[in-house]
Amino acid sequence: MKDLLWLIPALPLASATLLILGGRLMSPRIVAALGVGSVGAAAICVLLTVLQWQGAPLESQLWTWMQVGELSAGVSFYVDGLTLVMLSVITGVGFLIHLYSAEFMAGDESYARYFAYLNLFVTAMLTLVMADNLLLLFFGWEGVGACSYLLIGFWHFDAANGAAARKAFIVTRAGDAAMALGLFLLFAEFGTLDIQAMSAAAGERWEVGNPTAVLATALLLGGAVGKSAQLPLHTWLPDAMAGPTPVSALIHAATMVTAGVYLVARTHELFLLAPPTLLAVAIIGLLTLLLAAFAALCQHDIKRILAWSTISQIGYMFLGLGVGAWGASVFHLMTHAFFKALLFLAAGAIIHCLHHEHDIRNMGGLRTRLPLVFISFLIGAAALSALPLTSGFYSKDLIVLAAFEAPVAGPWLWAGAVLGAFLTALYSFRLVFVVFFGRTNTLPDRQPGPGMATPLAVLCAFALVGGWLGVPVSNVFPEAETGHAALWVEVISIGVPLLGLGLAWLLFLGRGLDAGDLVASPPGQALYGFWHAGWRVDGLYDWLWVKPYMGLAALLRSEPVDRLYGAVVGLCRLLHRALSNSQTGRLRQYGTVMVVGVIVLLNIVWRAAG
Repeated sequence: MKDLLWLIPALPLASATLLILGGRLMSPRIVAALGVGSVGAAAICVLLTVLQWQGAPLESQLWTWMQVGELSAGVSFYVDGLTLVMLSVITGVGFLIHLYSAEFMAGDESYARYFAYLNLFVTAMLTLVMADNLLLLFFGWEGVGACSYLLIGFWHFDAANGAAARKAFIVTRAGDAAMALGLFLLFAEFGTLDIQAMSAAAGERWEVGNPTAVLATALLLGGAVGKSAQLPLHTWLPDAMAGPTPVSALIHAATMVTAGVYLVARTHELFLLAPPTLLAVAIIGLLTLLLAAFAALCQHDIKRILAWSTISQIGYMFLGLGVGAWGASVFHLMTHAFFKALLFLAAGAIIHCLHHEHDIRNMGGLRTRLPLVFISFLIGAAALSALPLTSGFYSKDLIVLAAFEAPVAGPWLWAGAVLGAFLTALYSFRLVFVVFFGRTNTLPDRQPGPGMATPLAVLCAFALVGGWLGVPVSNVFPEAETGHAALWVEVISIGVPLLGLGLAWLLFLGRGLDAGDLVASPPGQALYGFWHAGWRVDGLYDWLWVKPYMGLAALLRSEPVDRLYGAVVGLCRLLHRALSNSQTGRLRQYGTVMVVGVIVLLNIVWRAAG
């Protein structure tokens, strides 16, 4: 099995290299075969590894990357149950998204560049989750960020797309800087960045609540918050929908945004030694899931609704991590990849078939005109809402019940999670009812082809039965204390999403309540605008950071010291102009200058010799 490990990231990397070097010379069919086939082959390697896995961690060291003083870091992999879950999601769901992309992006003039970026992203993400040391993990972490920038701004001819890509890159860099400081602190403390050795040393050296442990995990949390779009570094994700829809499905639903969850889960031994940081993880998750749920309820762009929904669902994963439900959070990470990728790809099919329309107010009545997409959206929304017997129900319910049993603020955390579940069902089925019911406002001009329909059908199955799959993490995390919440707690946790569905039916299908009347009232308008703007966090950041920075930059354009450099440039231009003017093309002038030069040179030599 160890012999297969290096192939998993190497296959998409080889494809990306070929596409970067020779993609322009390849036909679209060869480009698609390379782009899709490489990830499919990596998925087969992962499947073979899973089938042969005996439960013990697999370790494979390819070579020593760097050896500087006490720092020794290798290109080496560590694969346990947690890694296998991540590998299965990245390559399995990633393959379906690549297959979907082959049809969705057909005809784009940068077809090869698209698959090169996508394969490069998959390589970086695989490196991140397979790394056995934090330095290699950080290398993959930064690679994911760079590829995200490239893919969000893929259609760079639109300035808004470039701005969204820069925003994502800059905001996540703030978290990455905190994470880098955390790595420096951990290396200074333990002399190694090997995850297993460091975790063992931390357990021996640190007591629970050690200030250094709290600081180190807080810095790691900063990186996780940035990459997973949690408060206060969540503002980049809604704007990241500027990229192609399959990119949104892969990076911003199934893989990249879960990197922060993976980081906290992978270093859980450190976080267990820092209870204040764990409580912060839970509180950040709770606040994020509620903020994002309210924001999703007030959006009109179909992809932005799903983007805010992603932020909210990652919030549930952070809540689960914070209350010690490690396995439940990883379980929800897996099921979320199924149903959120399904929703994004279904949204892409709608956009593809409706003349690139994104505004749900211009849709409607599509359930009979796009039946496969309707079924896909219905299943995805049901799983997102955690309706009984869907995959989302099994995973989210575990997190909600674990929150109730948390030793600190358990009932409050549970109440917030339940409110979030109610809002999730409300905005999910608002999307279903507005897009697929009522009057048809925009007629589709095509149907999804086999390349788009097949991934939708497969993801529909996983969104329904994915909750029956187990996650092999019992040997990774400490055994959770098994408790049973009171019956009324479980009834409320299960019933609240159904109430959200019922209210959506009343409000958005005209069954007795009119959402328009609620929004038209003065308080409704104020709240609607506030939530539509994402609680105006972007505006706050513009006021605190962006505008002062831009003002300072404008002021420094006329900084006095710049005049010195301007004078140097002016002198060079003057000399250049003088030399250019001396080139007249007259041989008599050239001969005279040469003779004068020789006389001056001989005079200098004669004086020096004398």
